[in-house]
Amino acid sequence: MTLTPWWHGAVLYHVYLRSFRDLDGDGYGDIAGLIDSLDHLESLSVDAIWLSPTTPSPDRDWGYDVSDYTNVHPQLGSLAQLDELIALARGKGMRVLLDLVPNHTSDRHPWFIDAQSSRDSAHRDYYMWADPRPDGSPPNNWLDDTGEPAWQWDGATGQYYFHNFLPEQPELNWRNPAVHREFDKIMDFWFDKGVAGFRIDVANGFYKDEALRDNPSNDERLPGVLYQPGKHGQQTVYNFNQPEVHQVYRDWRIRAEQRGAAGGEVPLLLGETWVLHPSQLADYYGNNDQLQLAFNFPLIFADFGAQTFASLIDETFAGIPQGACPIWAGSNHDLSRLGTRWAAGDIAKMRLIHTVLAMLPGAFGLYYGDELGMPDSDIPVGLQRDPLTLGGKNGSWPRDNARSPMRWDDSELGGFTTGKPWLPLHPDRSLNVAGQDADPFSTLNYIRSLLALRRQVHGGRLNRYRQLAATDTLFAYESGDARVYANFSDGIQTAHPVWTVALSTLGKPIAAAGAYELQPWEAIVALR
Repeated sequence: MTLTPWWHGAVLYHVYLRSFRDLDGDGYGDIAGLIDSLDHLESLSVDAIWLSPTTPSPDRDWGYDVSDYTNVHPQLGSLAQLDELIALARGKGMRVLLDLVPNHTSDRHPWFIDAQSSRDSAHRDYYMWADPRPDGSPPNNWLDDTGEPAWQWDGATGQYYFHNFLPEQPELNWRNPAVHREFDKIMDFWFDKGVAGFRIDVANGFYKDEALRDNPSNDERLPGVLYQPGKHGQQTVYNFNQPEVHQVYRDWRIRAEQRGAAGGEVPLLLGETWVLHPSQLADYYGNNDQLQLAFNFPLIFADFGAQTFASLIDETFAGIPQGACPIWAGSNHDLSRLGTRWAAGDIAKMRLIHTVLAMLPGAFGLYYGDELGMPDSDIPVGLQRDPLTLGGKNGSWPRDNARSPMRWDDSELGGFTTGKPWLPLHPDRSLNVAGQDADPFSTLNYIRSLLALRRQVHGGRLNRYRQLAATDTLFAYESGDARVYANFSDGIQTAHPVWTVALSTLGKPIAAAGAYELQPWEAIVALR
């Protein structure tokens, strides 16, 4: 008997742990605070909790610069507390996913400390090293994510090492089989502890062009390359999305399936797949033999609009292999929240967006605080903590604005901590759990109803998708026993034929089947 993968129809809740809830009063969210808040996640019909990095780190990139892959950052808790979280979450029907960072380590990781010690060190080839050009300059023109040269000179050994992000995040050399073996052991360590899978950081970045060719400028066109990403005036053609990465995912998928064949649960491999078009996204699913889920960045980066959403959803389903499971999400820790990026702070538009995305077949990702209607914060430069985007470095957007601590009540510190919060809380005190929990018409209670309905329609299933309408003002689709109608306008739109209306973003009572007048920015879910 073939079991349906648990992530089909699942809700994945993304916890940026430092900003979720602090129980020890040091101002940083922790595992204990998450354990204490599991009832909140259970009330949202959450199936899995994805944690931002919990591993030890010097925190130049807040955990994405890993110094130990098989332990817990002492500021966040302990291995014992993580074990407790996994067990308690399972008892409430929720799994725990960890963030895996295989693209780079911290420069304080023992592997890199050894690699820097000598060209002949045991871990030298764990990283990407290259000789300078004859004039002493870097090996090529690649830039890092901040727009600075991506090669760091190491005077002690007379070579450059490569970093796609900060200099403190040296890139691993995935052309070395020893690196593969290390990550096999790391993944097995966490799977043996009951972790249900990984969100894989920079899933498209493991390999770089072996010849280290210069990246073309944004003005150049490469033959046969239709979607060419550009940043800081340069296309990242040769330092991302190299074909060799797909064999890593085939190998990992085999290992995941073997765990299932041995009587356990198949672990989930969820990729942070930064591509420009759904056709490229499909490459990371392969023939249903690579990642089981791949984040849909073409949708996240899309302009807000009915026809744009409809087109990208169609292209996603057309591109991924038959039987593959898409995942729909509008916010994450690296980008402006959907409440600001798409909805410009308008609660009606936020609810419409959540309804359109949550009722699509596949998996659905919800970023902490979005259930309260949180938009971005506007954190002053002097209080920002993210070195990668501090002060809008080289035109970047300050990621801290999407990482404000969660409010649990309307007090000054929001019930988040008893100490000094590591980042300022969002100034709107109405965006708190206790206040919205008591208000039957709040965004929180709407999202609870929406996700409960999603579980009823999609839970444990991968329903078919059929578009019903896509105009400038109206988007409608059918999936399983549900139809969604969304009015993307300031005017009234008539939808028909409509099944029994079970849920409206405006909080209207259940309505009988027939023609339905959608109010401005109203979305409804109708059931067969």
